[in-house]
Amino acid sequence: MSYVLLLLTGFVSAVFGSIVGLGGGIIIVPMLIYFGEYMLGESISTSVAVGTSLTVLIVTALASSVSYHKQKRIDMKSAWLFFAASGPATIVGASLTDLFNPDTFELAFGIFMLLMAILLIARAYMKPLNIQWGIRRTFTDQKGTTYEYGYGRVSALIVGFFVGFVSGLFGIGGGSLFVPAMVLLFGYPPHVATATSMFVIFLSSLMGSTAHWVQGNIHLIAALLLAPGAWLGGKTGAWITMKMSSEVLLWVLRVTFVVVAFRMIFSGITG
Repeated sequence: MSYVLLLLTGFVSAVFGSIVGLGGGIIIVPMLIYFGEYMLGESISTSVAVGTSLTVLIVTALASSVSYHKQKRIDMKSAWLFFAASGPATIVGASLTDLFNPDTFELAFGIFMLLMAILLIARAYMKPLNIQWGIRRTFTDQKGTTYEYGYGRVSALIVGFFVGFVSGLFGIGGGSLFVPAMVLLFGYPPHVATATSMFVIFLSSLMGSTAHWVQGNIHLIAALLLAPGAWLGGKTGAWITMKMSSEVLLWVLRVTFVVVAFRMIFSGITG
């Protein structure tokens, strides 16, 4: 039963993660910290939870990216630019995870989750900024629709570095930061931003997981049990974005974030 729960955790986290570009780590990390002893017969430290989550994220992001690539929704050119900064930054963030004691990590992660919930709520009411960036891009999807947007190299690299750092530090995908920045700051169409974000997350998670592996922060059995669900969930989430509105799922995710965030903040404060 405990192994089934791990498979289900991988699936649910990946479905939500691929829909909004999160990657699912924001669900996997708390699950491993709070229920690791029940699911695996041993308590899981914060650093191992983060490293394991980032490893599973490779599977989630790959599954989503394969589907998005078939749908011709990934802007490869700008994806490699974002990765140029986010990849190394993910390693930096991963190397700092061990410096947190459990209480401090839970407090920081809880605050981060709360901010993500607020961002996911506010995103629906935000409008893209009208900035004339130096680099202009056009992108045509599989339906033949052409979109125009732009960015500055320095701005893109700064965004990529910040997102990569947070991703490596907390073991999350970072799409919750990437997607709003790409849509609001650079004018990306939301579906192109989500797909491009997941491809960048795939590349960055490869580098971050390597850093965690070197530090011994990956629970291999947990990762192997989470991975099949994450693969199916990643592909399911990509399918849902094409077939139906994700607003109901987003509200479930927002409420979940708030509840878990307050739980982690309380635990971090009280020890």
